[in-house]
Amino acid sequence: MSESVLLSIDGGLARVTLNRPASLNAFDFEMAEQWRDVAVTVTGDPSIGAVILDAAGPAFCAGGDVLAMAASGAAGADLTATALVINDGIRAFVEAPVPVVAAVQGTVAGGGLGIMLSADYVVAAEPTRFGSKYANIGLTPDLGVTTLLPAAIGQRRALQLFLQDRMLTAAEALDWGLVAEVVPGDALATRAEEIARSWRDGATAAFGQAKRLVRAGAYRTFAESLADEAETIGAAVDTADAQARVAAFAASSAKGRAKGTS
Repeated sequence: MSESVLLSIDGGLARVTLNRPASLNAFDFEMAEQWRDVAVTVTGDPSIGAVILDAAGPAFCAGGDVLAMAASGAAGADLTATALVINDGIRAFVEAPVPVVAAVQGTVAGGGLGIMLSADYVVAAEPTRFGSKYANIGLTPDLGVTTLLPAAIGQRRALQLFLQDRMLTAAEALDWGLVAEVVPGDALATRAEEIARSWRDGATAAFGQAKRLVRAGAYRTFAESLADEAETIGAAVDTADAQARVAAFAASSAKGRAKGTS
């Protein structure tokens, strides 16, 4: 079995790489299972403080491998089962208290948007283009796209992508809020790693919990979010990391006030 999704872990930093470059990293049945298994492994490892999600080859992800699925004679029930497997991986990244940065290039289309948006921060190379493309082949959005895309860019703009044959440039994606940064192609890997390392080397647990709170807040009541926030900050205060950082902040503030009064 070929490795369609690669995983490397180095000092608390995980790198997950989509690895079907000849197929523009479109998902087939085998890749779906590998994606889920890697996602569950990464998000279940408490030693990991940040994740980089990237892809080999000229494109980040073109969604599902329609050609491979059609050639296999798969029925609708097979596609549904595969989508549910991929969804397990997406949920693992979205719900876990570990921040994820995606580095995307080339093309992000169809279900590839859902894979990309499982990350919390997206850095795009300048030539990247983004689009739905579902309706072009008579299919409907999947892999969380109808939830994650409107959450990122708003319902009206999401509908523009779903109901028109439109591809966004990287500059448009930045303007719409679909991506956080656009960089030259040769700077993509370096910039994504800088971001991930800043999370890992900083208040790792706090970054992860902040991500979790924001993600969870979109799918529950305000009262539930308030209660979770209160519990989470209370738990954070009792950690050695937070106590050291609060003490350092207090000392710095006291020194600043002393200079101001001298």
